[in-house]
Amino acid sequence: MKRPFWIHQVAEYIVGLLLVAQGLQSPAPLAPSVAGGLVVINAAIVRGAPLSAFRLVSRSVHRVLDIVVLGIIVVLIVQPWIEVIPADRLIMGGIVVVLGFVWLNSNFAEKPPKAPRAAVVASGTAAPNDVGVGAGVGRKAGRLVGNGINAAKRYGKR
Repeated sequence: MKRPFWIHQVAEYIVGLLLVAQGLQSPAPLAPSVAGGLVVINAAIVRGAPLSAFRLVSRSVHRVLDIVVLGIIVVLIVQPWIEVIPADRLIMGGIVVVLGFVWLNSNFAEKPPKAPRAAVVASGTAAPNDVGVGAGVGRKAGRLVGNGINAAKRYGKR
């Protein structure tokens, strides 16, 4: 069973912030900090996700971007141009494994859009003032309270 997308986002935020924190403690902070920043930004730009900040891309695009980010982290691990200490390489490799596992077990399905109320009324599935059982109960409770207040006012005028 696939996990809900919000768990995927929480995992990406935690892992990304851990990478940034690791980079800040490292004598060569560039690679882990960039990798962590990419992971956090990738988690923050998903449209239709509960923990997103910017809502720029759909979940299906995010699914591809996850693979791109993982590939960039792997390149940062093996590249010889930017100094990366062995401990940071090991941690970044572990993060790639964790994010890969999270990616494999995540549900990227888009939530269906909710039908506007006018469309529900027009389709004949609901009366204009009835949106469900809860609304009916609330309406009855409101009328009961209103009738009680009106009765108390009438009784007070006697």
